[in-house]
Amino acid sequence: MAHKISCIELLPLLVLSGFLFPGTIKFALCTGGTTSGCFESEREALTKLRGGFTDPSGRLASWVGKDCCNWRGIVCSNLTGRVVEINLHNLYVDDSLSGDLKPEQALGGEISPSLLDVKELKYLDLSMNNFGGTKLPGFIGSLKQLRYLNLSGASFGGTIPPSLGNLSRLQYLDLSNCFAQSQNDLLWLRGLSSLKYLNLGAIDLSKSADHWLRAINFLSSLRELHLPNCFLSKLPLSLPFINVTLLEVLDLSNNNIHSTSPGWLFNLTRLVHLDLNSNSLGGELPDEFANLASLQKLDLSQNFLEGELPKSLGSLCDLSVLKLSFNRITGEITDFINGLARCNDSQLENLELGNNGLSGNLPDSLGNLSSLKEFYVFKNSMSGIPESFGQLSTLVAVDLSDNLWEGIVTERHLANLSSLTEFNLNKLSPNISLAFNIAPGWIPPFKLRYLYIRSCQLGPEFPTWLRNQNDLKIVVLNNARISGTIPEWFLQLNLQLIELDVAYNQLTGKPPTSLTFVDDKSNVDLSSNSYEGPLPLWSSNVTTLYLRDNHFSGPIPPNIGELMPHLTDLDISRNALNGTIPLSIGKMTNLTTLVISNNHLSGEIPRFWSNLPFLYILDMSNNSLSGPIPREVGFLSSLMFFILSNNNLSGKLPSSLRNCSSLDSLDLGENKFSGNIPAWIAESTPSLLILRLRSNSFTGKIPPQICRLSNLHIVDLSHNSLSGSIPPCIGNLTGLKVELTDADTERYEGRLTVVAKGRIVQYNQSILYLVNSLDLSENRLSGEIPEALTALVRLWALNLSMNHFTGRIPIDIGNLEGLETLDLSSNNLSGPLPPSITALTKLNHLKLSYNNLWGKIPTTNQFQTLNDPSIYEGNVGLCGIPLPELCPGDEKQPQSPDDGGGNTKSEDGGDDLERLWLFLSIGLGFSVGFWGVCGTLILKKSWREAYYGYVDRMKNKLIVAALVARRTD
Repeated sequence: MAHKISCIELLPLLVLSGFLFPGTIKFALCTGGTTSGCFESEREALTKLRGGFTDPSGRLASWVGKDCCNWRGIVCSNLTGRVVEINLHNLYVDDSLSGDLKPEQALGGEISPSLLDVKELKYLDLSMNNFGGTKLPGFIGSLKQLRYLNLSGASFGGTIPPSLGNLSRLQYLDLSNCFAQSQNDLLWLRGLSSLKYLNLGAIDLSKSADHWLRAINFLSSLRELHLPNCFLSKLPLSLPFINVTLLEVLDLSNNNIHSTSPGWLFNLTRLVHLDLNSNSLGGELPDEFANLASLQKLDLSQNFLEGELPKSLGSLCDLSVLKLSFNRITGEITDFINGLARCNDSQLENLELGNNGLSGNLPDSLGNLSSLKEFYVFKNSMSGIPESFGQLSTLVAVDLSDNLWEGIVTERHLANLSSLTEFNLNKLSPNISLAFNIAPGWIPPFKLRYLYIRSCQLGPEFPTWLRNQNDLKIVVLNNARISGTIPEWFLQLNLQLIELDVAYNQLTGKPPTSLTFVDDKSNVDLSSNSYEGPLPLWSSNVTTLYLRDNHFSGPIPPNIGELMPHLTDLDISRNALNGTIPLSIGKMTNLTTLVISNNHLSGEIPRFWSNLPFLYILDMSNNSLSGPIPREVGFLSSLMFFILSNNNLSGKLPSSLRNCSSLDSLDLGENKFSGNIPAWIAESTPSLLILRLRSNSFTGKIPPQICRLSNLHIVDLSHNSLSGSIPPCIGNLTGLKVELTDADTERYEGRLTVVAKGRIVQYNQSILYLVNSLDLSENRLSGEIPEALTALVRLWALNLSMNHFTGRIPIDIGNLEGLETLDLSSNNLSGPLPPSITALTKLNHLKLSYNNLWGKIPTTNQFQTLNDPSIYEGNVGLCGIPLPELCPGDEKQPQSPDDGGGNTKSEDGGDDLERLWLFLSIGLGFSVGFWGVCGTLILKKSWREAYYGYVDRMKNKLIVAALVARRTD
C-alpha cells in the first residue's frame, strides 16, 4: 500500500516532468503490468502477430526480447508506454517502372486477432507486402483509436470489410492496389467522419457507380480523394449540396467516365490538384474553371474535350502544371497564353497541349512565361514559331513535333534557352516547310542531351552550331537536306550516344563507325544516303542497325554475328551487296527483324533459323538466292512476315512452315516453286492477311481451305499452272467483305507489289491495308465464275484473265461497288454484259476482250469513260459504242464528208440545215434585244434623261454612304 501511495504522491511531479522531459515519463511511471518499458500483453500480442506472418527475409528478426518498443517498426508512446504505431511497410520494392514487389522481402501470411490487444494503436502500415489474396479480417474495424491505416499494394483478397466504417477517428486510409479481384461498394464510408485522406486506387468500385459520389459527400473533413482506375463510369452532373468543400486534391483518372464537366466541381474552390485524365469527358472546357483560383495542377489529358481553350483558363496564375494532351481542342492558343503572361509572377512550369487540333502561331507572349520548364504541342496544326520563344530561359524540354511549322528559325529563336536539354522538332510528313538559318559561328547557350529534328532543312552543311554540344545522347537529323560528310569535329566530341539517326540525307564519305555507343539498346540509322564501300559495323552494344538504300557493296562481313551479337533489328536492303548470307547471323539470338532484300546475294538459304526464336520479319526478296526453303525455317514460331519473292528458289514448300502459325504475310512470288498449294497454309496460319504466290510453277487445284482465312484481303496466285474451278466458298473471305479493325491496320511491314489497273504497283506499309485484291490470272482454271464472288463487296481489283472460264459474267457483279480494276479477258465467257455492271461506278480499268460475249455495250455511268475499243475487242457478238459495229435497231452513225458517200446530211434532214437555223435564231435574238433597249434610249430623249439621272442619283448615294462609314470608323 505504501508503494501505491508513494506513486500517487509522485504523480504531480511526473506530470510536470512529462511536459519538461517527455522521455522520463516512460521510465518513471509505476511499473505495474510492464517490464522493461513494454506492456507484457502487447508484447505477447505482437509475438502472435509475428507468428501469423511469413517472413522469408527475416525482416522481423529483431522482434525478440522483452522491450517490444525497440523492435523494428514498433513505436511506443512516450507518455503511456503503449504501442501506438506498427509500421511494416515493405521498402524493398523493385526499382523498375513496374513497381513489382521482390517476393523474398515481402511479408505474407495472415493478420492475427491478437492485434486487438494493442488497444492504443493509432498507426498501422502493412503496405507493399504480399498477403496472397487472403481476406482482410473484419476485426480491423475494432481498432477504435486508429488514425492511420495503409494497406496499399498488400494483395489482400475478397471485399473491403464494411467494419472499416467503424473507425470514426481514422484520418488517413490507403487501400489502393489492393482487393483487385472483387467488386466493392462504398456504403461503409459514411462512418469515417474524421477522414482527411482517402485512396482507393485500382479497386473495382463499379458496384458503386450510381452512388459513389453521395457516399463521398458525407466526408466533410476530406482533403484528399484518390479514386483512379476504379471503374467509375458515371460522374453526376449535379448534387443537392456540396459537403466536401475542404477538398484540395481530387484524382478520378483512368475511370472511363462518360460525362461533361459537372457544375458542382467548380464549387470546390480550395482545389489545388485536379486529375481527370484518361476518361471519356466530352464537351467544351467551361469558363467556370476560373473559379478554381487556387488550382496548381490540372490534368484533363486523354479525353474527348473539344472547342477552343477558354480565355478564362489563362487567369489561373497559381497554375504550375496544365495537361490537356490527347483531346479534340481546336483553334488558337493566343488568348489563353496572353492571359497567363499577364500574371505578375506566372508559376506555370509544365504545359502539355499535344495531340489536339490547335492551329495558328505560337503567340509572342509565350516568351513571358518565365517559369516554363516543359512545353509540349506535338501533333497539332500550328504554323509559326515567334522569336520570343528564345526568351524561355527556364525551358528544359520542348516537343514541337508533327505540326505545320513554316518559315525560318534563326539563332534569335534559340538565344536564351540556357536550360534546354531536350529539343524535339520531328515531322512525320517528308515535306519540308521549315528551315534553320543559323550563323556558322553562333554558339548556343544550352547543352542538349536529346536532339530530334526530322523533315526540317538544316543543310546543306552539317549544322555547325552543334560544335559545342558534347553532352548529346540522342542525335536525330533525319531528312534535313544535309550533304557532304559528317565533320571530324563532330566525331571528336567524345559523345556517349544512345542513338544516331541521319537517314534520308545526301551524306557521303566514311560512315561514322568511330562514335561510341554506351547503352545496351543503341540505335544507328544511316538509311537513304549515298554512303559507299564495304558494309560498316559498330560496337556490340548497338542493337538496331539500319543501312538500307545506300551504295554499300561487297559481301556481308562473315563475322557480323560475332561483332554485333546483340542486334535485334538489321536492315541492309537496297544496296549492292553480294556473296552469300553469312552463317554468323545465326548467332544473333535476339534478332527480331532481318531485311536483306534488293541486293545481289546468291547461294542457298542457310539453316541457322532454330537459333532465332524471336524473328518476326524475314525479307530476302529481290536477290539471286537459289535452292529450296530449308525446313529449319519452321522453327521461326514468331514469324509474321515471310518475304522471299523474286529469287531463283525452287522445290516444294516444306511442311515445317505450318509451324509458323503467326504469319500475317507470305510472299513467295517470282520463284520456281512447284507442287500443289498445300492446304495447311490455310489450316495453320489463321491470321494471314496476304498470300502472294504469283509467277511460280504451282499445279493442282486451289485448296478450298483457303476460304477459312477470314482476314485474307490480298490473294495473288497468278502466273502458275493451277487447274480446276474457283472454290464456291470464295465468298467466305471476310477480309474482302468488311473493313479491317484498327488492330489489323497496324499489322503491316515492308512493301508489296500488286498488279492493278493494268500495271505493276508497289505499295508500302502505310497504305497496304487499303488494298483488296484477288488475282488468279494466267492459270488453267475452268468452269463458271461463282456467283459467291460477288459477295466480296470490298474487292478493289479482280483479275481472272487468261484462263478457261466459261458461262456468263455473274449477274450480281454490280455488288462489287468498290471495284476499280476488272480483267476477265482471254477466257471463254459468253452471254450479254449483266445490267448490274453499270453499278460499278468506281471502275477505271476494264478488260473484257477475247471472250464470246454478245449484246449491246452499256453507255451509262462509268461506261461513258470506258471508250477504248480494245476493252471489248475479240468478242464478235458485242456491239455499240465504242465498237464500230452497230447493234440491231440502232441508227447509223453520221458519216464524215470524206467517207466516200458524198452525202453531208443525216437521214433526218441533215445537220447543215439545223446548224443554219441555229445561227439565224441567235442573230435575230441579239438584234431584237440590243435595238429594243439601246435603240429606244437613242431615239427618245426623255427616256434617255430619266435613265442617266437615275444612274447619277445612285452613284451619289453610294459616295455619301462610303464617307459616313469612314468617319464613323
